[in-house]
Amino acid sequence: MKMYNPPHPGEIVKGLWLEPMNISITDASKALDISRKTLSRIINGKGKITPEMAVRLSIAFGTTAESWMGHQISYDLWQVKQHKKELNVSSLLV
Repeated sequence: MKMYNPPHPGEIVKGLWLEPMNISITDASKALDISRKTLSRIINGKGKITPEMAVRLSIAFGTTAESWMGHQISYDLWQVKQHKKELNVSSLLV
């Protein structure tokens, strides 16, 4: 299923987990055993969910690592597809 402009995974962390649970970035970063700066970059859409981060988030929030990777992949693909003409790729199919 194609998604229109999927949210950055950081928006999901913030909007579905941290804000509703009233958890600060500082407290969440401690629980995840990462720096506050790393989590802040993700929350602000500047950092990506790596496989390791996906596992950390899955443990912290009782989710699956695959779901976090899926959010990141959906976001990344949508971003690239917005500029695919700029990739200057030619079809090899005749």
